[in-house]
Amino acid sequence: MQAETLRTMTITVSQIVRDDYRTADVFKKYGINYCCGGNLPLEEACTLQKIDRTALDRELQQATQNFSLPSSTAFDQWPLAFLIDYITHVHHGYIRTVLPSLKVFINSYVPGHLKKFPHLAAVHETFSCLATEVEEHTALEEESIFPYAKQIVNTYNRREVYGNLFVRTMSKPLAETIKKEHGRIANQLKQLREQTGNYSFVPDACTNYQVLYNKLKEFDADLVQHKHLENNILFPKVLEMENCLLQV
Repeated sequence: MQAETLRTMTITVSQIVRDDYRTADVFKKYGINYCCGGNLPLEEACTLQKIDRTALDRELQQATQNFSLPSSTAFDQWPLAFLIDYITHVHHGYIRTVLPSLKVFINSYVPGHLKKFPHLAAVHETFSCLATEVEEHTALEEESIFPYAKQIVNTYNRREVYGNLFVRTMSKPLAETIKKEHGRIANQLKQLREQTGNYSFVPDACTNYQVLYNKLKEFDADLVQHKHLENNILFPKVLEMENCLLQV
């Protein structure tokens, strides 16, 4: 028997999750305990609960696939309307998919572990404020900021003769709004990193603790990339176009 096959048969559920936190949601779906009672080998856990191992393996594989653009991707060369759509579908889509389940996870985990990990109270409070801020800001972008930005881009690219009038009539305080809202999000992320020690585990952390911190770290990383695209590429270019239209 090959070593990899033997490992697959003997590795515990808990170890699988410790190796890759993204598998936790799959085990939760199947009702398999992966934390303090997760020391059963995966093969045995499937047998005891009459779970189709093939189907489970397929979902575990899907959960751990990596989909990302190369680091060399020239976002600054993309048409701005396309960049707006990318941010909406990829980063806003991520928020809509991940944030609800992350809120459920932290709300269910923290109250029962405050005696052992009292610092989680502050982590919970900061995350709750961050989640609310992100949800409200995402809605504002999709309902107001992004449509206005697309109008600015289209008016500028078409060299519309009424561009100046359009901006003066429809102008929104983009710079002020972006600076204020993105500033609050950045401060809350900074606070969350400080409270979690940059998402590092305490020595006696259980598997669920590790899953929580890894999920928070992933959420942080996505927000950083999301705000980079907006703060350093999208909004400076839109504001420059807006200013050019005002000068006409």
